[in-house]
Amino acid sequence: MSYPDRAAPRRPGAVLAAVAVLLAMAVGAVAYAVANLAVTGGTVDRFRAAAADETGASGGDIDQVAGLLRASTYLAAVLGVLAALLLVGLALGLLAGRSGARVGTWVVAGTGLLCGCCGLALLVGQRAAPLQLGPEDRITADLLGLVGDAYPGWWIPVNAVVSVAQILGYLVVAALLTLPSAGAFLRSGTGPARPSGYGATVSGAPVSGPTPWGPPPGLQQTSAPPASAPPASPWAAPPPPEDRP
Repeated sequence: MSYPDRAAPRRPGAVLAAVAVLLAMAVGAVAYAVANLAVTGGTVDRFRAAAADETGASGGDIDQVAGLLRASTYLAAVLGVLAALLLVGLALGLLAGRSGARVGTWVVAGTGLLCGCCGLALLVGQRAAPLQLGPEDRITADLLGLVGDAYPGWWIPVNAVVSVAQILGYLVVAALLTLPSAGAFLRSGTGPARPSGYGATVSGAPVSGPTPWGPPPGLQQTSAPPASAPPASPWAAPPPPEDRP
């Protein structure tokens, strides 16, 4: 005999919208990492060709900057995938109604906002005021200046769009989770409630539900009726005869 669990509380639209934005940002982070890896080979080749033609840098200096470019690309790809996994985990936690997932999302959103603003400011600063080094580092400055030009023409605008989208996405998610409906849902949780009769244990193990023939053997009762004398059995032995004078 089965007893279906009571339906879990319905997830509010604010939580579903926040989850959708988090998942979209996770997909975008993975796509950006893949695109970054895809353009690295051509970018390094164009950088090497430009550095050999336009600067007097030695092969060692060119290799050093090219290696730095590749290393930064791989590091950014790994961080992007880890960020995507973190966003997916937070989205699943919000769907499950865990209050800690909301706090974690706010922390990640604040960190993401800071990183997005810093990335956008760095991108704008590089285009507005190129890196200026001293005369002794002139060759290094020339090489670093060629790195930005080695990327495809569409790469810089895409980076700007990604940074702005990241900022807006985290703002939207943080705002959605402050709504009263989201707060009530995440405080109450979505764990299904069990009907009465559940919660008893047999030999320390949970019992799935009441049985039609009464409590199963070994049922632990939280309270018991007062003990009473058992009824006399018709098969009991007769009392011994009394001694007569």
